[in-house]
Amino acid sequence: MLSFLLASVELPMLSDIVLIFGLATLVILLFMRLKIPTIIGFLFTGAIAGPYGLSLVQASTTVEVLSEIGVILLLFVIGMEFSLKSLLSIKKAVFIGGSLQVSITILVTTFISYFLGFDWNVAVFIGFLFSLSSTAIVLKLLQEGGQVNTIPGRTTLAILIFQDVVIVPLMLFTPMLAGESDNIALSLFLMAVKGALVILITIVSAKYLVPNLLFRIAKSKNEELFLLSIIVICFAVAYLTSLLGLSLGLGAFLAGLIISESDYSHHATGKILPFREVFLSFFFVSVGMLFDITFLFSHIFVIIGLTLLTFVVKFVIVSISVRAIGQGFKEAFMVGFSIFQVGEFSLLLAKVGMTYSLFDDETYQYFLAISIMTMAVTPFILKKREELACGILNLPLPSRLNKRFGNENIPEPSLEDETLKDHLVIIGFGLNGRNLSKAAKSADIPYAIIEMNPETVRAEVLKGEPIMYGDAANESVLEHIQIHKARVAVIAISNADATKRIIATIRHITQNPYIIVRTRYVNEMEENRKLGADEVIPEEFETSIEIFNRVLHKYLVARHDIEEFTADVRSHNYQMFRGTTDVTSRFKIDLPEINFVSIKVEKDTGSFINISIKEARIREVAGVNVVAIKRGNKTITEITGDQKLKLGDTVYVVGKMEAIEAFQEELEVN
Repeated sequence: MLSFLLASVELPMLSDIVLIFGLATLVILLFMRLKIPTIIGFLFTGAIAGPYGLSLVQASTTVEVLSEIGVILLLFVIGMEFSLKSLLSIKKAVFIGGSLQVSITILVTTFISYFLGFDWNVAVFIGFLFSLSSTAIVLKLLQEGGQVNTIPGRTTLAILIFQDVVIVPLMLFTPMLAGESDNIALSLFLMAVKGALVILITIVSAKYLVPNLLFRIAKSKNEELFLLSIIVICFAVAYLTSLLGLSLGLGAFLAGLIISESDYSHHATGKILPFREVFLSFFFVSVGMLFDITFLFSHIFVIIGLTLLTFVVKFVIVSISVRAIGQGFKEAFMVGFSIFQVGEFSLLLAKVGMTYSLFDDETYQYFLAISIMTMAVTPFILKKREELACGILNLPLPSRLNKRFGNENIPEPSLEDETLKDHLVIIGFGLNGRNLSKAAKSADIPYAIIEMNPETVRAEVLKGEPIMYGDAANESVLEHIQIHKARVAVIAISNADATKRIIATIRHITQNPYIIVRTRYVNEMEENRKLGADEVIPEEFETSIEIFNRVLHKYLVARHDIEEFTADVRSHNYQMFRGTTDVTSRFKIDLPEINFVSIKVEKDTGSFINISIKEARIREVAGVNVVAIKRGNKTITEITGDQKLKLGDTVYVVGKMEAIEAFQEELEVN
């Protein structure tokens, strides 16, 4: 107890961190059993620990600072995952569908809010809040259900991408709605100048500075240095935008965008994600701390009514927006049932609005209650979204409407020009990886490569190889390479610890690919298999097998017997070579008493030279059979009794070793 008190004195926030994470662990364990998203668990944790709950947390300022770091990292990761190329491939769904959904929602919500008695600027701000949905919850649920690559899944993703980007200008306009600027035109002009300056810095950094810097850092193969450089870039750009009077979140997003244009974005994402999850949990906890549970129960009917209104309005607007880009009614309804909720960025924007006094406490409590309730029901509705959509389509409607509620054949939007499917994933591009890629290319097998050497990646990209830089032990890297759709994954690296981490990560994501692992030593086989590898090939004994296979081949052992021998050696964990068992009783190979050799005719006269095989009676006299003769560039395989052996011929004969040696003395010069 004394040590705990001393720790609290030396680090006042330590006790709060312990309380928050301890309580969050218990709450999330309970919520996971109920299949409720962890975000709701963090919000509920904050509500319990906050001033409206049990008042367990005292250092609320500390929690606010940590939550700000979480928001910065969230926007940073979104920036890194933001791809202009993939965005353009579904540009219709993103720009038309997304802009329609956001703008119509803002417009309708503004009118509803103004009708409910809010000032026009507050009504517009409320429209901002309700136009956004939960990227974190929806994408996680779609990924878990394997529905990201369906038509509704991709359309949902497209609209969420637009929402994630539009949060930046919404944050910039919020201070203007609060009347922070007397001259709106001047404020817009200054914002445009600052924005142009930031965009210029972003372009220069993304094209010239950061890729070369990260290339040199990655070349050093120092993971600590790589992580440090990524964090420095994130907070340096965020700090720069704050100096220009723009938000920290905008700077973090731009920093992520700068890194996204390099070859190291997926590797960097994998490094940052654990930190983001930790700090982002503080953000949701800090929001929950502002939520008054007693307010929820005292206004429960009003809150339920407003929640239902939010659901209906957003569902209708999303469905209209999806129909406007040519998708069918079923797909439109399914997307509507996916993104009807209020999102985490709305919570972030609401806190900004509180800072500028756009909200009073009562309005904020209503907003929090509606947000949390819509988030809480999302998993249950999204799981049944197809059934609900079909239910609407099957309603007994007038015949004219029924004809309009048909399912058109809509071309499926694509995230990429060629989506990887049923492909081979090659991890490590050394000699084995290169040979494997050549074989895959010649066999027309689609493949993708993950490599940690930046010089190799740079060189192979120029050659057109489907290769990317990244650590295959990071889930984001594997997900980008579509590991869950791969048929086979080959881990061809020499680092035993890294190999184990990669196997574990792949199996954590999916059980689909057949994993083949190359190891150096046989004692690594069992652990790799336990982690999820399907086949482990140890180099030290595979080399021995290959050599002995060639020896057996030279002894004219049948190919079938050689294959059985090889399979037996492998099935017994190479015990023959390890000396751990008596192999004499198991491995029985009958060696034939004949040999097959080639002999050069170096004499122009002799008992068997320039005489027909029939007259020389080679089989009876020499005890060998001539099976082929190579004369110049021609090989004679149809041997008749009239054939003659001539100077310069290469004669292929079969027989016992003693007979062959005697025959050889007749043809060759000692």
